[in-house]
Amino acid sequence: MDLEDVADRLAAIAEELGDLAFDRLREATSGARRNGTPDPALVAEEKRLTRARRAVDKAVIVLRRSPSSSGDADAFS
Repeated sequence: MDLEDVADRLAAIAEELGDLAFDRLREATSGARRNGTPDPALVAEEKRLTRARRAVDKAVIVLRRSPSSSGDADAFS
């Protein structure tokens, strides 16, 4: 297994996290239509999932960065 394989797996995980976040957002808006306000727990979970997806996306970028561009290795720190 090489870094590109790991980056591919992480990209798939990021997509799954995005799908889960979208599902939570859909549930929250559906609840808002019924009750007038979205479920705060669903909104919080969507935000948490979105933050996790962004973090995984950053990891994918770092892993796919060519070694020659390592001068800015800590650009995401």
